[in-house]
Amino acid sequence: MDFPNGDIFVGEIIGTAILVLFGVGVCAAVNLHHSKARAAGWVVISFGWGFGVLAGAYTAGPLSGGHINPAVSVAIATTDDGSWAKLPLYIVSQMIGAVIGAVLAWLVYYSQFRANGDEDKAQGTLGNFATIPEVRNPAANVATEAIATAALILPLLAFGMTEGLGEHGTQTLIVSLLVVGIGLSLGGPTGYAINPARDLGPRIAHHLLPIPNKGTSDWGYSWVPVAGPILGALIGAGIFQLAF
Repeated sequence: MDFPNGDIFVGEIIGTAILVLFGVGVCAAVNLHHSKARAAGWVVISFGWGFGVLAGAYTAGPLSGGHINPAVSVAIATTDDGSWAKLPLYIVSQMIGAVIGAVLAWLVYYSQFRANGDEDKAQGTLGNFATIPEVRNPAANVATEAIATAALILPLLAFGMTEGLGEHGTQTLIVSLLVVGIGLSLGGPTGYAINPARDLGPRIAHHLLPIPNKGTSDWGYSWVPVAGPILGALIGAGIFQLAF
């Protein structure tokens, strides 16, 4: 479906902002002091991100198709020659939306970020915004992100060929559950970016926001959750084209 440029710009900003608002919000809810969801755990985080995909994609869908992820946009462009021309617009819009969503989540948890800074000066806050690997090994971390993203892209593209799955928005619901599953099964090593905008936008926001004792934004790692998902998108789209 060919979406107007203006609709793509608005839709992807809004949809990605909602995704990141939910995602950064659930990380802050689980990790920060004086939050009622404190220490709720990884399962809650995985579902929070999945519901963020659900809300963001459903909202953006009528305007832009609801990509809300540069890896998804790259995969669609790879399998649809007509999409390459609009790929830069999708990615720029998604990045803007991701920064906005991260700022909104910071505003929601403003008091908690301040309390976190006052009470635990040794604890950084980047993990609420962007991904941090449990074991820092760039090659392994890229491989993890590439495999996890391919595990998103290949089913997502195949879902589009399943008769009736796109009716009444069912496909978006299934994709959001797929994201939850990836988080639960494949998210342990790196925190599963599987979306360059989801990581880089909030990382930029973390760098710019006046968060007490926020710690480093870890720019040395920032290329991994960008390169890994893009590589995974190309792999997933390539397998789809070969198999289907």
